[in-house]
Amino acid sequence: QVQLVESGGGLVQAGGSLRLSCAASGRTFNDYAMGWFRQAPGKGREFVAAIAWNGASIIYGDSVKGRFLISRDNAKNTVSLQMNSLKPEDTAVYYCALSRTRVSSLLTSGEVYAYWGQGTQVTVSS
Repeated sequence: QVQLVESGGGLVQAGGSLRLSCAASGRTFNDYAMGWFRQAPGKGREFVAAIAWNGASIIYGDSVKGRFLISRDNAKNTVSLQMNSLKPEDTAVYYCALSRTRVSSLLTSGEVYAYWGQGTQVTVSS
């Protein structure tokens, strides 16, 4: 069993920054790809970013490219999402997720993720 716990959400003004973290326990973290998704009220789940098990491949959703950075620390079993130049439309609950797939091109789909965190709220005021 895997447990994922997100932290770092909060309220920030437009143009500001936040850093989300996700701590994993229960399995060998560095064998798995990690991803971030978000869901705004009344909208579907949106892919944000993903990083391959070895960090060799990183993918971003179009709406966050150039503003968000995903990274992982396998020694600490954590994955982080640095969010810069935040916009009101970034307001959502952010979830981290863990995937067994080694095919990086699949990491944009929530279907390949076996474990999910409980989510952390990010609110960006205008």
